[in-house]
Amino acid sequence: MKVGDVCTRRVIIIEKNETVQEAAKLMRQHHVGDVVVVERHDGKNHPVGILTDRDIVVELLAEKVDLDAVTIGDAMSYELLTIKESDDLTDTLKRLSRKGVRRAPVVAEDGNLAGVVSADDLIEVFAELLRDLTMLISREQTREQLARSD
Repeated sequence: MKVGDVCTRRVIIIEKNETVQEAAKLMRQHHVGDVVVVERHDGKNHPVGILTDRDIVVELLAEKVDLDAVTIGDAMSYELLTIKESDDLTDTLKRLSRKGVRRAPVVAEDGNLAGVVSADDLIEVFAELLRDLTMLISREQTREQLARSD
């Protein structure tokens, strides 16, 4: 299964010159925990950073920074991990784990923003696969028991 099959396609975007206060408003309005920071080239959105609700709380609010005085470019994470739509889910999980991030922008082959994949997305998929595997084992055991009782 590929990342493009499970990623969230509805992505809230923002540009570097906007304020962190505006990002927080967008997160609240759209019920999301992050905004993807983009630069627009040739009518396409290319991700250049990400700002999470945790970044705002831990790095800014805890330090009593005035959110209206800080731009997204000042506060966003620049070491951005991007994932391609065609990337494998297992490889993606390993990459997220190595980087210590819970979510990453997903890009198309041309670098255009296509979605966001999160650890929560992957948990859902892997949990469903484990349920299927558990059902398979249970059915096999039932089939064996029925065959032996004859």
